[in-house]
Amino acid sequence: MYKVDLNCDMGESFGSYTLGKDTEILDYVTSANIACGFHAGDPSIMRETVKTAIAKGVALGAHPGLPDLVGFGRRPMSITPQEAYDMVVYQIGALQGFAQAEGGKLQHVKPHGALYNMAAKDAELSAAIAEAVADVDDRLVLFGLAGGELVKAGKEAGLRTASEVFSDRTYQQDGSLTSRREANALITDHGKAVEQVIRMVKEQKVHTLQGVDIDIEAHTICIHGDGESALDFASYITQALKDANIELTKIADFLE
Repeated sequence: MYKVDLNCDMGESFGSYTLGKDTEILDYVTSANIACGFHAGDPSIMRETVKTAIAKGVALGAHPGLPDLVGFGRRPMSITPQEAYDMVVYQIGALQGFAQAEGGKLQHVKPHGALYNMAAKDAELSAAIAEAVADVDDRLVLFGLAGGELVKAGKEAGLRTASEVFSDRTYQQDGSLTSRREANALITDHGKAVEQVIRMVKEQKVHTLQGVDIDIEAHTICIHGDGESALDFASYITQALKDANIELTKIADFLE
């Protein structure tokens, strides 16, 4: 049987007791990437998300982003590797505190938005992020875009790494995600999204917008919790993967 982790970005709202559909999506995913206050989230939401994830048996992950609340961390910023290191250490530490206070522990770190995409192509930035993770806790798993620089940097830093693929995004021939600025960046049809995922897991291939297949490794699948049909899709993909003989399990339970 194939095994894969299913992750979702969580805690990206503000104010206590406003988790909304995040609470229900946690019934389907195996890992939660929890915002740490820079691109979204606040202390109350971080605590509530951590508490709820632990109660539902979902693994905890820090989701550090750029300090850009207005742009939701999706706008690239010019930062030095040292600045990247500092902001990643800071945000991991914040979520780690809530995890410990609630009787849990962190499993992984996944950068958010523009920081994630910048790191996928920038070896120096990726090295700084990987160093930050390793310096905080070298037992943490580092999530990065499959085939990208962050995964390479994580391995060089001695970390366990998880190659991440996306269910609702289209791919370019170089392995990058199609920019959200382009009209064809998102896959909104549930069936097509799941078809892409199953092929990435079982065949380690993905069809690009340039019309060619490229190799891809899939340890963890990202679904997004901020869309209108996010909850429906979470339920749909979970059942579809089970039907395809793909077991959903926390990344730390099967990653070497």
